[in-house]
Parts: sequence; C-alpha cells; structure tokens
Amino acid sequence: MVFFSCAFAQNAPSAAPRPFSVHDLVAFDRISDPVVSPDGSRAVFALRKTDLDANKGRTHLWTVKVDGSDLHQLTNQPESDSQPRWSPDGKSVYFLSSRSGSSQVWRIELSGGEAKQVTDLPLDVNGFVLSPDGTSILLCLDVYVDLPNPADTAARLKEREARKATGRLYDAALFRHWDSWKDGRRGHLFVLPLDASGAAKPTATPIDLMNGMNADSPSKPFGGVEEITFTPDGRSVVFAAKHVGREEAWSTDHDLYVVPVDGSSTPRCLTDDNPAWDTHPVFSPDGKTLAWLAMRVPGYEADRFRILLKSWPDGPVKSLTETWDRSPAGFIWSADGKSIFATADNVGQHSLFSVDVASGAAKAIVPQGHARFPQRAGDRLLIGLDHLQSPVELYTLKPDGSDVKAITKVNAERLAAVQTGEPEQFSFKGWNDETVHVYVVKPVGFDSAKKYPVAFLIHGGPQGSFGNDFHYRWNPQTYAGAGYAAVMVDFHGSTGYGQAFCDSIQNDWGGKPLEDLKKGLEATLQRYPWMDGARVAALGASYGGYMINWIAGNWPDRFRCLVNHDGVFDTRMGYFDTEELWFPEREHGGTPWDRPESFEEHNPVNFVKNWKTPMLVIHGGNDYRVCDTHGIGAFNALQRKGIPSKFLHFPDENHWVLKPHNSILWHETVIGWLDQWCK
Repeated sequence: MVFFSCAFAQNAPSAAPRPFSVHDLVAFDRISDPVVSPDGSRAVFALRKTDLDANKGRTHLWTVKVDGSDLHQLTNQPESDSQPRWSPDGKSVYFLSSRSGSSQVWRIELSGGEAKQVTDLPLDVNGFVLSPDGTSILLCLDVYVDLPNPADTAARLKEREARKATGRLYDAALFRHWDSWKDGRRGHLFVLPLDASGAAKPTATPIDLMNGMNADSPSKPFGGVEEITFTPDGRSVVFAAKHVGREEAWSTDHDLYVVPVDGSSTPRCLTDDNPAWDTHPVFSPDGKTLAWLAMRVPGYEADRFRILLKSWPDGPVKSLTETWDRSPAGFIWSADGKSIFATADNVGQHSLFSVDVASGAAKAIVPQGHARFPQRAGDRLLIGLDHLQSPVELYTLKPDGSDVKAITKVNAERLAAVQTGEPEQFSFKGWNDETVHVYVVKPVGFDSAKKYPVAFLIHGGPQGSFGNDFHYRWNPQTYAGAGYAAVMVDFHGSTGYGQAFCDSIQNDWGGKPLEDLKKGLEATLQRYPWMDGARVAALGASYGGYMINWIAGNWPDRFRCLVNHDGVFDTRMGYFDTEELWFPEREHGGTPWDRPESFEEHNPVNFVKNWKTPMLVIHGGNDYRVCDTHGIGAFNALQRKGIPSKFLHFPDENHWVLKPHNSILWHETVIGWLDQWCK
C-alpha cells in the first residue's frame, strides 16, 4: 500500500531548472533550537548557514512572531551564536557565543542594541539554563573534579599545554569517546548569581553542584541542557548523570539527581532503583509533577523510553506510557497539565503525539514527516517539521493537530531552484512473513517508459530508520538527482515499529535483516518495473556498512557495486576497539570471551573468501565508534583478492562526514563509483 503524503509541503513550481545535488544539500539553511517567548507571541531560533570558504557552518539567531510575521535576524557576528533562551520577562535573549575568544553567555535586548557579555570565565561554557526568576544561571563547564573552581582547571590546562611530553596515561576504559580523547575533565554544573542587569556578579564564585562526582552532566557526547532543569521554585536543580565508576564503558545507568542551588548538600539520586537509563526531566506547569524518560533494560541503549511521572517532591512514581509501544524522543507538557506532547519514530515517520496524562492514551496529531522541537506558543503549539522533500521549517498548530501554519520558509528560494524525486512508502512480507516497510524515491524527471538504476540504501544503528525526513548525510535526493531510484528498507531491528521488532535483531545481525533486504529488493523490483534490476548498487554506513561487508560474502552475486562507509569488518575486533562496550555486549549477548560463537556467526571477516563485488570503502580517521582499521582491513582484503576497489579516507572526520567540502567530495566520489558500474 502506498500511503505517503505530506500536508505540509511548501509551494514550489511544477518544474525546476536543475536536479537536486550535493551542492544544494550543503547550501540549505538549517533551523535548530527554537524557543518561544514567555508570553507565547514570538520565537527565537538558531539558523546555520554554510560558509564554503571557511569550510564550516556559521550559526546566528533569528526571531519571528508565531503568526509568521516580523522575521528578522537578531545577531550577526563572524563567530557563531547558538542556544538561545528567553529571559523570564521576555525582553531579552541569552545565548552562547565565542565572539570574545571563548564560548561564553551573552544577552541581547529584543528591542535592539549590542549584545552584552554575561559570563567571563576562564573556561568555555558548553551550555546553560536560566533559573525561573532569572536571578541565577546554571553553567555547564568541563573541569577537573579534584580542583575547587574553574580557575584552577584553567591553570592546570595551561600547565599541561606547556609540557614537552605528549603521552596520555589512563587507568579506565572509555578513555576516548566518539571523536575525542579524554583529558581527565568532567562536565559539571555550576551556578552563578546574576545582578539586576542580567550579568553575572563579578565577585561571585561559581558553585559546583556536582562537587566530587566523577560523572558528566549533560551526558557525552550528545547530551544537552534537556537533561537539566531547575525546580519550579528555583531552589534546586534536577539533572541526569551516569555516576557508575569503572563500569562507565559497559553501563547505561544514567540517573536523575536533585541538588540545592546553594551547594549546601551533595546531589541525591532520585532513580536509584532503576539500573537503566533515566533522562530528560520536565516539571508540569503547576510544579507538582516531575516527568522524565526512562528505559527498563540495563545496558541496552535502544530499549523503549517510557514517560514516568512522580508527584513532587517525594510522591510515588507511575509509568504513563506503559502500554504505548513507541519510544518518545522528547516531550513537553500542555499548558493545563492534562496532556503531554511527545515525538517518536512511527512507521517511517517521526510523529508528534498527544498523550493523555489521566489514561496514558496516545494519539498522533502530526502523523507525517519528522516533527521536532515541540513548544507551547500561547494557545497553540510550535514545531519544526521536515520531510523527504524539504528541510526543517517552523510551524504552529492547534493542540489537536489542526490548523497547521508555516511561519518560516527560509529555504523556499533554494527549493524552488531544484527538482526532487517523489517519495512513496509501501510494505511487504519480510522475515517470518512479518510486515516490513520500505521507502522509494523516484529519480528526478521520472519517466515510466525508461529504465533506471537503483541505489539500495541500508541504514545504520542498527536500531535506526530511513524515514520521512531531510537528512544532511544520507539523503536519497542526492541519488534521485543523479538519475537513480533510491530504495530504503526498514528491516527487522528498525525503530518505530514496536519494541519487539526493534529487539529482534539482537544476536542476529546477519540473519533477519539480510532476509528482509533480499525480500524487500525483490518486492520493490516487482512493484516498479521501471527499475532496472540488473543495475543495482548497495550502500550503507555504520551497521549499514557492516551489512555491506556481510552482503559481500553472503549475497555476492546481486549487486553491480557496493559502498561501505565506516562499516564493521570484524565483529570480534569491533568489540575490542570501540569505546561504548555496552553496545556490542547487548547486541551479541555478552563479551567475545563469554559468547565467542555470537560474535563469529555473522562476522564478515569469516566470509572474505566469497567476496567478488567491486567495493568503495570510506572511513574517518577520528571515528572511535568503528575504528578506521575496519575500513583499512576491508580494503586490504579487496586489494589482495584483486577485486576492483577504492578507499576514501578522511583524517579529520569522525563516524560522520560533516565538513562541507568533505561532504561534497564524499558524494561526488560515491556517485562517480555508482556511475562507473551502473551506467
């Protein structure tokens, strides 16, 4: 059944002058972090523009009324400004900026004038939260936990920079994370009082609310200030942290803590009875209930988040969404506290749901597209929304999901200048005759009388999804613009189809998913006779790259060529050289010494003897999730066997390719490889 539709598509001409390409992809402006003013009349948001000369994005603040009028730029400095937050009176906006030479908090009046510096600390400020009354500010700083204040940390950093020796000595795992080596500092939360002008009091010393805790808040590498909140009375802070000592590399036990803002006592754990993940604390509008997200299975990062409710401060806890088989990614309370609005993966969409606080019943109010950043905006809601044919724009709607109105169109001109492929979604019978979904994006300028080659895209995770969103790395429109049909199967293990479907990939990386991919490709070719089944290329990253290596040895005669980005080549070694050990231990049922058969059964390196398909291998030198030795190993195997192959290495990229010119090179190399073998 084809059921793709998008009620939120922007107006665009019926014919565009050129097909979509990577040059368009990197040029789009990117909206993030919208925040609505206290009176609900206006939003401020960050807008990233690509600076190709500098080979990076530059982010500035913009503001718009919630009716879509009066859109204008608020900041315009050479350095980026980010993380906007309103003052309690709605007259000014606080934000992070490095315009002074380091990342500090600044403030600008909405009425105009120059921004004023709020903090002037010897360390970078990584994030901040204003107290409800605006009299203090909570700061996220990386410090040495054995030192009493940020100035001492700055002095130690300066001393270490002056040393001639460069060796690093570690006594615990997780000594490097994602793309950086640890230097012994932890992310701690500090409170500073603000004076009547909104600036930090110059004589005040920041109070470390996590004094002595060998833990980070927010969590690294991707956590943000959504993991932190003041209590409604402003006297305490609730935050998430993983304080587990030497088990950090193989534990997912993030807990919620509460601590007084004056630092008069140490943090008290609120969720000690849950050995799994607790995060995202949000108080109800009346301050009587604390809601947060909680997993139940220890060591499993893809377990289903439930929304828990606790009568504040010492009342009972209940699971609001126990019977809702979706995993919310973020949420807000309704103004009356009777509903919670949550976003979650949902059958190839990332929908906005309304959850009834009394019953736990959930209803999708924005079912299509990828809904983000839900905010209250007076008697309406504000969200960001993107889909396969448009980047994120801001919309408002009624709480029941009706009367959707676009309030920004920052990419309208760029969208009007390009032509994109039309997407469709359908389902087929996969492993065990269970329903599996697939997206197809037709080639730009589609003509049903022609035959088109196919780009068969395999998502990572593996607990992820190729959904109805606008992706800046794996965007099917770059293939559609190059004349390919893009096909994306959400195989067993994907998110948004219930927890059992997500869990089904464990201990079976090369089993159910491969069967789904085989059946999904065949079902797609039968459904769309204009696809040329003799000219198909398979591409994937991370777990998708693992699957490319697995396909090379276990489905070797199907594809004209393969593209493997950051893929696991040896699952056993993939345990020993990664950083987050909880992930392979959960996926494969234990450690390699306790469960060697689980690591070897679906290990691509054991099937290299069957490899024959031309492969392009790509890897980042700063990838510590899947080390670049996996890419080197795969390429060496290909070369030794005489299989046509190329290796593209980015020494300055991590698991993702983020720099604009590197993204252009990546796409041009990949499309060139596909054209060489499929056209």
